Amino acid sequence: MIPSAVPSVLKDSVREVIPTAKILVVGAGGIGCEVLKNLALSGFADIEIIDLDTIDVSNLNRQFLFRKEHVGKSKANVAKESILSYNPDISIKAYHDSITSQEYGVNFFKRFNVVLNALDNRAARNHVNRMCLAADIPLIESGTAGYSGQVQFIKKGVTQCYECQPKPPQKSFPGCTIRNTPSEPVHCIVWAKHLFNQLFGEDDPDQDVSPDTADPEAAGDLTAMGNLLRTSTRQWAQQVDYNHVKLFNKFFHDDIDYLLLMENLWKTRKPPEPISWEMASACGTEKRKVLTDDVSSEMDVWPIYLCAEVFSTTIATLKKELSNKEFLIWDKDDKVGLNFVTACANIRAHIFSIAKKSRWDIKSIAGNIIPAIATTNAMIAGLVVLIAFRVLAGDYEECQSIYLRQKSVHSNIILAPDFFTEKANPNCYVCAEQPYVSAYVNVEDMTVKEFENEVLKKTLNMIAPDVILDGKGVFVISSEEGETEANNDKKLSQLGIVDGSILKADDFLQNYNLTIGINNYIAEKDKPLFKIDAKSEELKPSQQNGKENGSVDENASEENVMEVDDKTEAEHLEEYFDDNDPQEGTSTKKRKLNPPDDEDEDLIMLDDP
Repeated sequence: MIPSAVPSVLKDSVREVIPTAKILVVGAGGIGCEVLKNLALSGFADIEIIDLDTIDVSNLNRQFLFRKEHVGKSKANVAKESILSYNPDISIKAYHDSITSQEYGVNFFKRFNVVLNALDNRAARNHVNRMCLAADIPLIESGTAGYSGQVQFIKKGVTQCYECQPKPPQKSFPGCTIRNTPSEPVHCIVWAKHLFNQLFGEDDPDQDVSPDTADPEAAGDLTAMGNLLRTSTRQWAQQVDYNHVKLFNKFFHDDIDYLLLMENLWKTRKPPEPISWEMASACGTEKRKVLTDDVSSEMDVWPIYLCAEVFSTTIATLKKELSNKEFLIWDKDDKVGLNFVTACANIRAHIFSIAKKSRWDIKSIAGNIIPAIATTNAMIAGLVVLIAFRVLAGDYEECQSIYLRQKSVHSNIILAPDFFTEKANPNCYVCAEQPYVSAYVNVEDMTVKEFENEVLKKTLNMIAPDVILDGKGVFVISSEEGETEANNDKKLSQLGIVDGSILKADDFLQNYNLTIGINNYIAEKDKPLFKIDAKSEELKPSQQNGKENGSVDENASEENVMEVDDKTEAEHLEEYFDDNDPQEGTSTKKRKLNPPDDEDEDLIMLDDP
């Protein structure tokens, strides 16, 4: 007998399958809560949910399965208990874990009839995409960004996969702009995050915060200034025992004085005004504010004296945290780290006559996030389950991608489906029969460890890669701990990896094989240190009006672009999501190439701002 909860409008063959269908929901955030509710009220009786995150108070405004008493508890476990209160007759299994853990391999995914993604970051989505391809299990991908949303069906051999169309990289800024001539709040925020990493985080020479003496604009000034003795920021901070006064004066007074010596930089710009610890502490004659954690203070813009006080207290706290760790990882959900970045960004903004920002604004900018809309999540989650009905019926050709957007003056359409399911890109380096990608790297400069971390893991999204130099049988990288550790600090060329070499990469966790062609590449100043490209032009971000996706014409609004071309509503929305990876859902709590690596649950994380 078919349970009464199963929608009677569906075909009998589908209604019979629903109660026994085994469903995996990846993520119990904004979309995940809505999806779980829809599944429970639609007759699905065998559901598993996985989520590594815990409940934050900011989740309560829209993740309705959670209450105040649940703050700090596992999202997956609380979601399970809440859903059982709706429908106690169903079976739900919860995992408080990361979907990228090796426990959840191909055989785990093969147990399910369909997988529903409700994730909030690209790295985890890529991983689930590859696992579903390897297991040959249907995947329904979803995401929201403000008032916009998207649902995409993915099936091996039937549709394109999540990685068939490349996503533009995260926006970056020239190093000389960040270090020498900031002009926008975001420049100061990026500098402050770099300062955090220089003092407390993992060492990265590309995140230097000292004045950039290689700035071509300042070339004429540097000869007369003599050679500047350089020492690492971390080493110097340790030498002065993280004395907050010395640190403050160095970053906000002495370094600014040095910048002022580069007179060419200030011929057409307003020069910065150095500020010392004594000056900052004495700023302001009004009644002094005290930093609090209440909601109203989140929107306040801190005066300079308060920024100085916060700088001092956070330095002391972070120094203590660092004492028993190799390095710290900045997380926008960590109040101490966020306060440090807020204080430093606003002090630097004050120096360069740039508008200061509230802690709320800085958290949003630093995390590349925009506010979440509960109704958007609800609409997208409804579409996810409707497509799941079609998947269980085997009507794959009827599972077109659907895009949600705000109604504009040029169109009343808010839900726009594709006309047909998109076929796989034959040159996709994930789902093609023989995946291949070209890597442009400096073989004389890049180490094996850098290649593993930056290229294979952070860019190509592998989890546990094994790499062999084709034709020579040289084992370059092993997923077994310690097996190739001796290679870590060697340059690629020292292992015989040169221009034209072929590497065979295998990730056993993802059941994924990739051939990598090596091209020697020496990056120019302020250019990426390496590039990844597939062998087809189709895998490059498409061009719009002569510009790459993601570039912005300041004189044209989105509506203007739509008015003068003949693209369908769905095509416009697909381009929007190619540039703005929709990210509402849950967090995998993994460190990423460009932090933030984790998402505030009251906000939507965008990997590509």
